[in-house]
Amino acid sequence: MQKLISGIHKFQDDVFAARRDFFKKLVDGQRPQAVFVGCSDSRMVPDLICQADPGELFVVRNAGNIVAPYNPAAPSAEAATIEYALKGLGIPNVIVCGHTRCGAMQAALHPDGTAAMPAVRQWLGHAAAAAEVVGACYAHLEDDARWGVMVQENVLTQLEHLRTHPAVAAALAAGAVKLHGWVYKMETGQVFAYDPQAGQFLPLLRDGGEAVVPLPAYRGPDAPRTRQLAGLAG
Repeated sequence: MQKLISGIHKFQDDVFAARRDFFKKLVDGQRPQAVFVGCSDSRMVPDLICQADPGELFVVRNAGNIVAPYNPAAPSAEAATIEYALKGLGIPNVIVCGHTRCGAMQAALHPDGTAAMPAVRQWLGHAAAAAEVVGACYAHLEDDARWGVMVQENVLTQLEHLRTHPAVAAALAAGAVKLHGWVYKMETGQVFAYDPQAGQFLPLLRDGGEAVVPLPAYRGPDAPRTRQLAGLAG
């Protein structure tokens, strides 16, 4: 804890003091560029990866970067946050970003490991469709490769869940929001974006475009095409 407490004082002395006018402007409100749905994994830090300033990302984090399907009888924290982001703040982009070596995705592939964690097991049920796809299409891969594919399939599954939320569906219909599927490759620092035309996750380029080399261990030339999702940014 002492490291964290020391960090707070360092922030106050070195960062806040040097940018006092910037932080003062934030008091008047926020205009984030994107909702960022990411994993709670401590190695996955959206603001650091995107080099975003305070006020630029509206961050939602949980185990497995999951967005549960909309359920009006049991609204989730994610549902409320996304609804406010789109209707209250008018944020024009929603990013679902997974990451390699994700423990939640490993657990979703091997649910026996969560036998003593019933809440975790129930939550990861929202990744069950991705696990089924991996089991049906990638049983021939080694466990480590299937884990990597699971991360990507889960991003696509959560994008599908997003579309069940009325605020998202309405914003998509009005052309007021774009959905983005990303994967952060922890080993290299690269970020890959899902391209619905290519049916692949492709590296983000500096100009916002994408390269032609897909994320390794993802669908090969003989594998079925990935799901085509309407409203997903290419």
